[in-house]
Parts: sequence; structure tokens; C-alpha cells
Amino acid sequence: MASPSDAPNIAIYADYENVALGAREAKYKSFDIELVLERLLEQGNVVVRKAYCDWTRYKAARKALHERGFELVEVPHVKISGKNSADIRMVVDALDLAYTKPHVSIFALITGDSDFSPLVGKLRENGKHVIGIGVRKSTSDLLVESCDEFIYYDDLVRDRKGAQKSTKTRRKTSASSSEEQRKLEALELALDTVEAMFRDRTGTLWGSMVKQAIKRKRPNFSESYHGYRSFNELLEDASARELLVIEKDAKSGGYVVVELGPEA
Repeated sequence: MASPSDAPNIAIYADYENVALGAREAKYKSFDIELVLERLLEQGNVVVRKAYCDWTRYKAARKALHERGFELVEVPHVKISGKNSADIRMVVDALDLAYTKPHVSIFALITGDSDFSPLVGKLRENGKHVIGIGVRKSTSDLLVESCDEFIYYDDLVRDRKGAQKSTKTRRKTSASSSEEQRKLEALELALDTVEAMFRDRTGTLWGSMVKQAIKRKRPNFSESYHGYRSFNELLEDASARELLVIEKDAKSGGYVVVELGPEA
């Protein structure tokens, strides 16, 4: 069965001004880093978090990034030989990590700038899996095609709105007791995590892998707080409610998540 060490290590490098301007142009209230982290933590352990910007121009964004563990790299808003200094610093730092830290296998570049395409190529040359994240309207097709996979911020926003609507609908049809509400919160978290893992991976999805992904997103998660004696009991309840289809592995005794249920 899977263990925490099976999860790949991820380094995030954010060209913050690029995506902040893209979000503004697309009429989003702001660029929500939480949406990006939620998605990446479903794929592995985030061990490096760096965001590059002239932070005197984006003071309001600093608090949320600090709270999520980002190192804010200060770069002046000037041009050096026609090249943005944030771009240069980010490229140097990413390549340095790629060459010196073999345990980091995934690089997530938050930007829509085609100037980072050569960096993507060099990272892939060195055996790194590269995920790009950017706002659709302001993202270069060249950058998208260079990456192993690309996540549009717009899709994350849409998925969040859909999940919130689905949660409200389910809760309206369920009992209103505090114990039931806590169970529903855990079931929603498990369901969202399973759905994301089915989308982003192939192969057997063990119940233990689902719990590990939840713990990466919510380190303080405890199934006992939500009214379950074990995570297996949570999965069994999800199965009884027809939210998940699960099977027990005869050899290990652990559960395998087969698919989403008809009520998911």
C-alpha cells in the first residue's frame, strides 16, 4: 500500500505580477493562491514555495502568501537588457534547485509568460515534470504546449463554484445536527479529493492515498473529530450513501476506491 514517501515532491515558482494582472484582466476579484495550492497538494508534497514580484506594488497579496508559507522574493520593477528582473531571478532559482535537489521531481510554474518556455524545456531535459498554471486569457499558447500539463486558473475557479453549489445542495437534503454536519464536511473533503485524484492520476487508488492527500491539504484533519472511528469507516459511510464505490483488498484488508457513486 502507499506510504507518504510515495508522494512526489513539488517546487512552486510564481511570477506573481503576471498572474495578478491576468486575473484582473479576466475580471476576477483577485488571484487566489489557495485554489492553486489545493490542486497541487492533491498531487504531492509541496516542499518549495517562492513568489517573485515588486511587493511594494502588491502589498495586499502578501498576507495570504505568507500564511501559505511562500517566500516572497523582492525584485525591482525595472527592465534589465529588455528582460524583467523577476523572470531572470525565477529562472536562476528554479534551475539551481533542479540541478542540486534530485528529490524534487515536479516543478509548478505559475505564469502565463512565453518567456519561461526555455526554462520549461531545460527542466524537462533534466527529467523534471513541469506543470504550468496561468489565467487562460493572458497565457501564451507556446508556454502551454511546452509544459507536461497546464492548469488554467479559470478552471479552478469554476470547479470551486461548482463544488460549493453541490455542497449546499447536499446539506439542504441532510439532517441539520452538528454531528451530521461534521460528517458531511469530511465526506465532501474526501469526495473532492477522490475526484481530483481520478482526474490527475492513473492506477489503483487506495483509501490510504486519499487520506494522505487530505492530510497534505488539511494537516489538522482528523476523522475522529468528524465522527468516524477510522478513515475506513468514513469510506464505508461514503459507500453507504452511494457517494463512492469501494472494494476491500483481500490481501491487505485496505479499501480501494473504484469510482464515484451515483449520488456524488
